Amino acid sequence: MPNELLEAPVEHQFDNAEQQRDAATMGMWLFLATEVLFFGAMFLGYTAYRFSYPQAFADASRHTLIAFGGTNTAVLLISSAVMAFAVRAASQNKRGLLGLLLFVTASLGAVFLVIKGFEYAHEIREGLFPGRGFRIDAADPTHAELFYYLYWLMTGVHALHVTIGVLLISFFALRAWLTDAFQNHDTPVELLGLYWHFVDIVWVFLFPLIYMIDRHT
Repeated sequence: MPNELLEAPVEHQFDNAEQQRDAATMGMWLFLATEVLFFGAMFLGYTAYRFSYPQAFADASRHTLIAFGGTNTAVLLISSAVMAFAVRAASQNKRGLLGLLLFVTASLGAVFLVIKGFEYAHEIREGLFPGRGFRIDAADPTHAELFYYLYWLMTGVHALHVTIGVLLISFFALRAWLTDAFQNHDTPVELLGLYWHFVDIVWVFLFPLIYMIDRHT
């Protein structure tokens, strides 16, 4: 039985802790469903244009920094594993361990953003930011630029979600260390974990689509 069903504070609109937990969990899954639709629209647009202009997208993809993308993939996968341990620590009322694991997760998220920042800076210097200054060595630069419009949109929106996650996880880590906010009340940590796993899954799909398509020489 989850810890919070033993002593969880129950809001007035709920009959019991179990009903409150189920409502919160359902709310998070509905939120994630809207996020799937949001990212799904971008993935669909990317896929449609990729099939329309395969050579231009392949040429553009070869200019991405696969070492940066691969490193960030590893960073997020590790952070997701650490978050899973944090959720377990919360369910076991291990307050100190919970705070530590959340801090490690947030730190790995911050590492992802720093690496992505260096990658963005390099791409801007190379003229790979769409607009007047865009330049690329490709047979079809117009549609190669379209790839980078989608690249900046999709990775930028994802980076925003990572930033939100890092801030929330850091806040939860402080609460775990300084208060008993999650004593017998692990649902908030579990739901935050769902959000973080979703962010990681999105990147797992982004990485091969953006960095690895037809990457032959």
